[in-house]
Amino acid sequence: MKPISEREILAAQKEWGDGIVEIGRLMLEGGDYTARAEQHIDTLYAYDLAPTLFNPTKAAEVQFRTKRAGALSYFVAGNADYEEDHGFALQPWTAVRFENAGFFIAEGLSLAMGNYFFTDTDDVETKVEYTFGYIRDDAGRLRIVLHHSSLPYSG
Repeated sequence: MKPISEREILAAQKEWGDGIVEIGRLMLEGGDYTARAEQHIDTLYAYDLAPTLFNPTKAAEVQFRTKRAGALSYFVAGNADYEEDHGFALQPWTAVRFENAGFFIAEGLSLAMGNYFFTDTDDVETKVEYTFGYIRDDAGRLRIVLHHSSLPYSG
């Protein structure tokens, strides 16, 4: 299997950001935002393929989301097992942009690290640090196996 390229990672990042924006847009319009969040997880994360490690930005009680249900709850809330979740993707956000600090490219796994910026409906950006790890599925699509996200240190 060929190594994952930076170009592919950039495309996957755009797809991820566009999905987060669309989930919030659907919520505002009364659409099926939960179904869109499920599709976002099922096409972009590897929960069905490999151990998947997700540490969301705004999670303190259940910090690590190693199961699909935990990821879904983080994005759209509504799961009693994750009472702290308010639906990160329901903010809503109008844009997501990535500033990559660097990439690690290998045959079976590639990593990207940097900052991503979420723009809200008042045009205010929130800066968040991230690390994403990607593998390929059998169809050649990139799937996230590592997603760590945190607010920058503000000591």
